[in-house]
Amino acid sequence: MSDSNDLTQRLSLLLGYLEQWLPRPLTDAEWTSSIAFRWRRRQSFLGSIGFLQPLARVASIQLDDLHHVERQKTAIVDNTRQFVSGRPANNVLLTGARGTGKSSLIKACLQSFADRSLRLVEVDKDQLVDLPEILDLLAARPEKFVVFCDDLSFESGESGYKALKSALDGSLSAHADNVLVYATSNRRHLLPEMMKDNESYTHTADSEIHPGEVVEEKISLSERFGLWLSFYPPKQDEYLDMVSHWLAQLGLDAAAVEAARGDALVWALERGSRSGRVAYQFAHHYAGSHLKS
Repeated sequence: MSDSNDLTQRLSLLLGYLEQWLPRPLTDAEWTSSIAFRWRRRQSFLGSIGFLQPLARVASIQLDDLHHVERQKTAIVDNTRQFVSGRPANNVLLTGARGTGKSSLIKACLQSFADRSLRLVEVDKDQLVDLPEILDLLAARPEKFVVFCDDLSFESGESGYKALKSALDGSLSAHADNVLVYATSNRRHLLPEMMKDNESYTHTADSEIHPGEVVEEKISLSERFGLWLSFYPPKQDEYLDMVSHWLAQLGLDAAAVEAARGDALVWALERGSRSGRVAYQFAHHYAGSHLKS
C-alpha cells in the first residue's frame, strides 16, 4: 500500500513539474471572455512550444476615431461584416505609409464586431511557421477569428513566407472557414524586389533559366490577399482635423484646440511627416502640458 502511495506522490510531483513548463490549454471561460489573443512560444525541456495567450487589455480605438480613411474603412467593415455573418469574405492586406491607420483600423473592427463573436489572434512574423498549428486550434472553435500580422515583410528565404502563402492559397477556406488573415505592411509587395531580378535577359552559366519567374514569385504572396487597401499620408488640413479630434477626446475645449494648430504643424515638421500617429502623439503631448491637474 505504501508503494502505491509513493508512486501516486511521485506522479503528482511529476505532473506539477510538467505544468510549470507546459502551457495549459485555454479554458472555455477564457475563450468566451477574451476578444483578443497573442500567439506565444515557450521554451521547455521538450523544445519550443506554442500557445495562445488571452490579452487582458485590448486597444479601445473606435471606427469614429479614424478620420480621412473613409474608403478603406468602408471596405474593411463590409468585408468583416460579411465574415461574421457567415458569408464569403476575403483576406485583407493593408499597405502604405507608416502611421496612417492600418493597424488601428483592424483593431477598431475588432471592437465593432466583438459582440458578434469576432476574435483577433496576433501572430508575429517570426512565428508564422506555426500557422498550420494555429489554424487547427481555431478551426475547432465556434467564434470567427482574424489572424492579425502587423508590419509584415519578408527577406528572401524566411520560413514564415511559405507558411503564410500556403494558408492564403486555400488552407484557410478549405480547413478553417472561421479564420481570415488581416495583415499590414509598409511594402505593397511583401518580399524585397532587387534590380538584379529585372535583368531577365542577361544569361550566364549560373543564371536562372526562366529569370522572369523570380519576379513573379516575389509578388505572388501579396496577390493571394483578396482585398488590398492602400493608405496615404494626410494633407495638412486633414492632419489638423485629426489633431482636433484627439485634443477634444482628451478634454480640451474649442478655443484650446484652435490655439494648438500652429504647434501641431511644427510638431509634424520636426518629425518629417504628417500622419494619424503623429497627430495622436502631438495631442497627448499638448494635452498633457496644457490640461490642469
